[in-house]
Amino acid sequence: MQPPSNITLNKDKNLLTLTFDGVEYPLSTEFLRVYSPSAEVVGHGPGQETLQLDKENVTIERIEPTGNYAIILFFSDGHDSGIYSWTHLHKLATDQKSLWATYLKRLKDAGHSHSQL
Repeated sequence: MQPPSNITLNKDKNLLTLTFDGVEYPLSTEFLRVYSPSAEVVGHGPGQETLQLDKENVTIERIEPTGNYAIILFFSDGHDSGIYSWTHLHKLATDQKSLWATYLKRLKDAGHSHSQL
């Protein structure tokens, strides 16, 4: 997987825009945080996922490259254990609409609130 040709964090640090194949994908930091590839979020196997709550105001404090294949996002809530590979970021970017809808449904089904519900 090729890296994005551009990675831009807005001045409020709540929107990361990735460019893949000339297409810009703006991703909220909340979306990136709740879909972190870390074991804390996805667990160690199917069915072990942990629903992430109260991440609406999380921001990205810094971004660090990891080799030639990924970045690490350091979030304002202290989360920094997810290694975001180019493949994972591309999937988040291209499947954002359905992934976000799934997340909101999981919140609702679990009885939690969100400004978009």
